[in-house]
Amino acid sequence: ESKLFNGSEKDISLSSSKLTKKESLKVQKKNYREEKKRATKELLSTITDPSVIVMADWLKIRGTLKSWTKLWCVLKPGVLLIYKTPKNGQWVGTVLLNACELIERPSKKDGFCFKLFHPLEQSIWAVKGPKGEAVGSITQPLPSSYLIIRAASESDGRCWMDALELALKCSSLLKRTMIREGKEHDLNSSDSTHVSLYGLLRGNNLHSGENFPEIERHQFKDPDMYSDKSDKENEHDHDESDNDGLGKSEESDSDTSERQDDSYVDPEPIDIKETTYLEQSHEELGEAGEAAQTEVVSEENKSLIWTLLKQVRPGMDLSKVVLPTFILEPRSFLDKLSDYYYHADFLSEAALEENAYNRMKKVVKWYLSGFYKKPKGLKKPYNPILGETFRCMWIHPRTNSRTFYIAEQVSHHPPISAFYVSNRKDGFCLSGSILAKSKFYGNSLSAILDGEGRLTFLNRGEDYVMTMPYAHCKGILYGTMTLELGGTVNITCEKTGYSATIEFKLKPFLGNNDSVNQISGKIKLGKEVLAILEGHWDSEVTISDKKTDASEIFWNPTSDMRQRRLLRYTVKFEEQGDFESEKLWQQVTRAINNKDQTEATQEKYVLEEAQRKGAKERKLKGEEWTCKLFDQDSVTGEWHYKFADTRPWDPLNDMIQFEKDGTIQTKVRH
Repeated sequence: ESKLFNGSEKDISLSSSKLTKKESLKVQKKNYREEKKRATKELLSTITDPSVIVMADWLKIRGTLKSWTKLWCVLKPGVLLIYKTPKNGQWVGTVLLNACELIERPSKKDGFCFKLFHPLEQSIWAVKGPKGEAVGSITQPLPSSYLIIRAASESDGRCWMDALELALKCSSLLKRTMIREGKEHDLNSSDSTHVSLYGLLRGNNLHSGENFPEIERHQFKDPDMYSDKSDKENEHDHDESDNDGLGKSEESDSDTSERQDDSYVDPEPIDIKETTYLEQSHEELGEAGEAAQTEVVSEENKSLIWTLLKQVRPGMDLSKVVLPTFILEPRSFLDKLSDYYYHADFLSEAALEENAYNRMKKVVKWYLSGFYKKPKGLKKPYNPILGETFRCMWIHPRTNSRTFYIAEQVSHHPPISAFYVSNRKDGFCLSGSILAKSKFYGNSLSAILDGEGRLTFLNRGEDYVMTMPYAHCKGILYGTMTLELGGTVNITCEKTGYSATIEFKLKPFLGNNDSVNQISGKIKLGKEVLAILEGHWDSEVTISDKKTDASEIFWNPTSDMRQRRLLRYTVKFEEQGDFESEKLWQQVTRAINNKDQTEATQEKYVLEEAQRKGAKERKLKGEEWTCKLFDQDSVTGEWHYKFADTRPWDPLNDMIQFEKDGTIQTKVRH
């Protein structure tokens, strides 16, 4: 029995099983290779032969999110195959039982609970399915080093425990007795329907003895998603693979999972259902300086301004005032907020930067890169409708990653826009909400963006909290209408102690052209000033080191830099919902582009009236508005994206980040 368990087909007798000293090394190696081929043939046959089944039934399996999923489990000698259903063969995963221990697990719920686990917290999963599937049908994330399973009754559970014990302890004996004669597949067969064992089970060893080459273990790093501390993953070193006797194709597989760099692209085609994004067809970039921020108002439009001014008084909030369409930029404010991510590759670089001071400088550089994109003239984006959403993304060619942007208008009175930005592969995400307020001062008005954004570097657990400048429009009654940015903003990282302060300066009454769009700032560690920033937010900014007095160009949106902007992709129009910005405002945008202010005003009124009607109906019914993508924290009042995933990227398990119906997701191998 011992010989059978260790995979030996030799006669049990002592004389034939022991190698004599006279046997040559060549003969020993030949026997060794034959044993490996035989063991490979046996296990491959048990996996592919539908008649070789110890037990099969429905079982409930608990995922990492602590919810249970009913799955079809097929127990074969040495492996537990898991499917979504028994008929259509939607493979979920394969558990390698030789790596597992089995234990009964106490539970308050009905049924019988037990746990399969690796005692050293290594992966228990094969990396490919019985038909060579690279990715299983994901129902919910499953743990990598253990499985908690529930049977319907105690008798069923005991039966499964006995069967698993048998499969765990006597897998070789079971294989031999259950494989029907003539059903074993030749390893050298050219039948392409059967995948080699090394392709199926690459990532775990098959036997604990020396009769089979140890194939590298597939490792995972996901410490925060397990139900208790004992289930957490630890990193372990790979043991050396014994490739003796393997062909070149098998040898080339031996170090696939050791590639942990972020540029690794999985060779298998990835089948995911995701939103279709198309490259942005048109983009408006205003020129630097004051000329691009001024508007000469026609006589016709001046009368509209006077009509507007009759509705307001100095100090009044303009959020409830209907603005004329000639000052509207033909896109939503939710779209406008995405202007900050055309240089999101600066954040990718910052996430990799080891020095905290240099990291802060890269964050400040990214922050300044979001302002030079501006419309020609004095324009204001649409006020978003309650429930309006906007989605877009940018592709990073250097890191082969994508930055996703999701925004929703979560409140109308007061007008609050919530947003979430994610690029898990490059190690960062942003979230925040903006309350847009407008104040009228007679000959000028200010659009104040009250709120903050929070940038997080996922691998470091660092948060950078930042505020926004306000937009100031002057020359409404007399003079030239001009738009400027003003106010002092702060970027603070509590964990590192570094902070930055930037003042956006309004043009003084007697100022020249050089005093337009000026900024000045400081980068500090605690209270110590390390560097001084000077320049213009839409052109060149210099940085001066306080210790060395050395100055250099910190940021300059030159034509070359503009050419290197990341390409933005927006959702295909046919796949947009009725409340997505482009589709929602399409009639207003068309009228503005056709310079038909009458039609634009009418179409804008239709949308605003529908919003008012909906608010009245909800008030009569006593209903509250429910947001689609964001939730408000009842304690802090902050808005959080419902599907936020802030885990560090795991290059061994995470395959690709994608978005579907407003949900940013990650396709995983297991």
